[in-house]
Amino acid sequence: MSNPVISSAARVHSIDPLLMLVSFWRHRELILTLVRREVIGRYRGSVLGILWSFFNPLFMLAVYTFVFTVVFQARWSGGGGTKAEFAMLLFVGLILFNLFAECVNRAPSLILGHANYVKKVVFPLEILVPVTLGSAVFHALVSLAVWLVAYLLLFGLPHATLLLLPIVLVPLLLLTLGLSWLLASLGVFLRDVSQVVVILTTTLMFLSPIFYPVSAIPEGYRGFLALNPLAPAIEQARDILFWGRGIDWGSYGMGLIASALIAWLGFAWFQRTRRGFADVL
Repeated sequence: MSNPVISSAARVHSIDPLLMLVSFWRHRELILTLVRREVIGRYRGSVLGILWSFFNPLFMLAVYTFVFTVVFQARWSGGGGTKAEFAMLLFVGLILFNLFAECVNRAPSLILGHANYVKKVVFPLEILVPVTLGSAVFHALVSLAVWLVAYLLLFGLPHATLLLLPIVLVPLLLLTLGLSWLLASLGVFLRDVSQVVVILTTTLMFLSPIFYPVSAIPEGYRGFLALNPLAPAIEQARDILFWGRGIDWGSYGMGLIASALIAWLGFAWFQRTRRGFADVL
């Protein structure tokens, strides 16, 4: 006769990919509550409060636009070459990169910052990563709202293809989840991971087509861009939001499969190693 306690623990630490979806659905109310607390808590005590989520992307956009269009005289090939166009295209890249970087940079310290949850056997530790992602998605949506208002004022009505954005974001969200689960686990055992991740994400920002189009990269180096997991999401988001183009379903399908695999591998690693968290903490 099986021990119900052991059977329950086995289910909790299962690496079954379906458990990812089941966990999201089972703990959906808890996830939403923690996301709400995460968003509100970030600005608690500040004078402007949640308005900072509007001002931060606008400030960084102004800085980057000035540096690249005024100092370096950069222009976006294939378009009108105006500063407004450059700013809007740059903003799309920044929105997606910031969503990814916010989660990945926080992941190594995620379990360390919630050590009290590790001792609670009934708390589903795996949802801490989706909570962080939910907070990042909220700020990305705020930035997207700013982008849409700016587009409406500068260029008129947005393209109908913007409705495809949720589909375009799915591979990026899966990739972010997988890497965050992996890094959240590694950060418990290797405290230097957080420092390495910050360096890598900063490097990735300049190696991604955020400040320049793919066409600006010399032919001999474009093959390396295929190794950048952010490049397809950024390019396709620009296509549907600014240029009004559809999705390249071939590359999208391959990216979706790869991202889903990374999400499961990250989840499986987290589930396999979580038993050791309490011993380290």
